[in-house]
Amino acid sequence: MRALIWLIGIFALAVGVAMIAGVNDGYVLVVLSPWRAQISLNLFIVLLVASVLLVHLLLRVLTRTLALPARVARWRDRRRREKADKALHGAISALFEGRFAQSLKSASTAYAAAEGSSMAALIAARAAHGLQDETRYREWLDHAAEAGKDSEAARLMTEAELAIESRQFDEAGARLGQLRAAGHKHIAMLRLESRVALERGRWDELLHILRQLRKHRALTAEQAAPGLRRAHIERMKELAADRAAVAEYWRAIPAEELEDRGVVEGVLPVMARAGCAALARAQTERLLDERWDSALARLYAYCAESVEDARACLQKGEAWLEGQPRDAGLLFALGQLCRRTELWGKAQSYLEASLGLRPEVETHLALAHLFDTLERREDAQRHYRAAAERVAGGAV
Repeated sequence: MRALIWLIGIFALAVGVAMIAGVNDGYVLVVLSPWRAQISLNLFIVLLVASVLLVHLLLRVLTRTLALPARVARWRDRRRREKADKALHGAISALFEGRFAQSLKSASTAYAAAEGSSMAALIAARAAHGLQDETRYREWLDHAAEAGKDSEAARLMTEAELAIESRQFDEAGARLGQLRAAGHKHIAMLRLESRVALERGRWDELLHILRQLRKHRALTAEQAAPGLRRAHIERMKELAADRAAVAEYWRAIPAEELEDRGVVEGVLPVMARAGCAALARAQTERLLDERWDSALARLYAYCAESVEDARACLQKGEAWLEGQPRDAGLLFALGQLCRRTELWGKAQSYLEASLGLRPEVETHLALAHLFDTLERREDAQRHYRAAAERVAGGAV
């Protein structure tokens, strides 16, 4: 339809021009002394239009001719960039496929074609690291550093990540410190910092980072739990010599983190050595009331610091025993509590019942200590030997 409209328009224009030319009887006198020429106005108009078109055409040809070197340069630059992009794409694909040698070769091509691409240099560094080629790895990192501030964050992240893979945690920490000093703070960086803090034993730092990751939903509660548990236990071990510090640390643990039974199980022995395990009694009892856990029940005796505490814990434990009559962990805890309250007969009964259900070194030792207290040397020696045999046999 559009072509038809244009065709009709051209024919209409041609008819109009023909009609005007038919009634136009003027002429043009051209005087170039001593010559004179007279031509019709219609021919003059035709010649004038043709001349303008010819001049326009000549100017365009001249312009394109003069611009030819620049166009050739642009074409070459485009070809070079296309080659660099193709090589970089191949390097990335080969890197993800695990073909490090091919990735390094393609990245080198991309780096040369792009005249120093920092991205190509970082891909080459990763490939060289995958090949365990430390020399070329450092060379390509130096090439990436030549790009300056534009690629500094990417380079430092790459160095930190690859240093962690090589278990060079001090180097990784230094690179992450540079990033933090430059104002960078994002989830990928926090993940790397958490691994460095874990391996370097910086427990307070690990707790802070894991809480941030959980806050930003980069970790679920289940994913963060093992790291938080390890950090709490190890930090309490560091503070174990200071009773006040251990008690203060326990009170500072958020309630949602104390829902992890592993945390309570791990810190109870430490708190007992520090003399403040009674602080964990209420939480331990609440967890056991909510859901029974034999491993946690086995540690319940730690919650008694005094004879009065032991009596109260014994009363609570015997109430649990009605619902868990064959739980070896609970029976062991009750035996220990009876030892604290000097109920020797009940202590022996509970410990022997626990030993019958689940023979463990700790139970043998508890009975040995009990018989030592009662001056029953032969029985004590029998349990010491049994404990030693289980240790020697790897049955701890």
